Amino acid sequence: MYKAKAYAAESASSPLELTTIPRRDLTETDVQIEVLFCGICHSDLHMVRDEWGGTVYPIVPGHEIVGRVSKTGPAVTKFRTGDIVGVGCMVDSDGTCAQCNAGYENNCDNRVLTYNSPDRHSGGVTYGGYSDSVVVDERFVLRIPPNLDLAGTAPLLCAGITTYSPMRHWGVSEGKKVGVVGLGGLGHMGVKFARAFGAHVVVFTTSPHKKDHALKLGSHEVVVSSSADEMQKHANSFDFILDTVSAPHNVDAYLELLGPNGTMVLVGAPPEPLSVSAFSLIPGRRSLAGSNIGGIPETQEMLDFCGKHNITSDVEVIPVQDVNRAYERLLKSDVKYRFSIDMASLKQQEATASARVEAGAAR
Repeated sequence: MYKAKAYAAESASSPLELTTIPRRDLTETDVQIEVLFCGICHSDLHMVRDEWGGTVYPIVPGHEIVGRVSKTGPAVTKFRTGDIVGVGCMVDSDGTCAQCNAGYENNCDNRVLTYNSPDRHSGGVTYGGYSDSVVVDERFVLRIPPNLDLAGTAPLLCAGITTYSPMRHWGVSEGKKVGVVGLGGLGHMGVKFARAFGAHVVVFTTSPHKKDHALKLGSHEVVVSSSADEMQKHANSFDFILDTVSAPHNVDAYLELLGPNGTMVLVGAPPEPLSVSAFSLIPGRRSLAGSNIGGIPETQEMLDFCGKHNITSDVEVIPVQDVNRAYERLLKSDVKYRFSIDMASLKQQEATASARVEAGAAR
């Protein structure tokens, strides 16, 4: 084991603060990664504050990791020291089940999440990317296209694959009409992907002031969902709707916009059950589905697609010392559209602390 620096919370009411955590020494197939950027996902906040239950403390969040390979185990074949790589929401799975063999590690019953998941190596739990380094089996390490901005790439490892995967699965393509409900961290990625797939893109928002932002991101049309007239204009016309909203809302209002055989997919996670009328689904054989990230092969496909189309997340880059303030802003939706932590700030904090100690000793 070796010691790594990280930002962790000691309880549901504690702020994230600098600490030291154990990281395993490299096994045969491990890759050690110097973390360069780590995105902040809304689920980080939920987990830190134990809003979903089951959080084990101390917790080091972060599953949108971009970094540089610093060491490799002797049996590693896919990566070399110096490579720029990514790590998403998973760091292990059983590798033997039908889902793993099909490339859907995200559906494996024994998947290991990047943080707050049982760690078979340490006997404790996994620690995430709000850290100076991580150690991950090469099977769960991803190549980052060289043309992509690294700060904006980090959120692709969660927000990117969360929106890309259902669009690929349900065949979003040229000539399709696609709706995106909500224009936040997930929604803005949904707009970018739908546009890159060649679809006609319509954004639904409760905030009229977001119209200009949606159009700049690539949406062809913007509908203020509180306007019954605007909604009615799109009745029975969509092939696919991506619902990214995590607050309670009227799902039936969007289901009724689907055309025959259309599908609406939930990727947001409202805290309370959503009410759905059978009569919103039966006409036209409409479908309501859900989707959660993707497997490793599809995540790599997504990153390569982003490299080809120069797609990254719109981010506000912050130092790790501002992470607690970023959480408070996230609660107010005060970010366009994701926070990305520059982990160089962690090294700077360590260097400043060391200089102060040396100065004190010199006195």
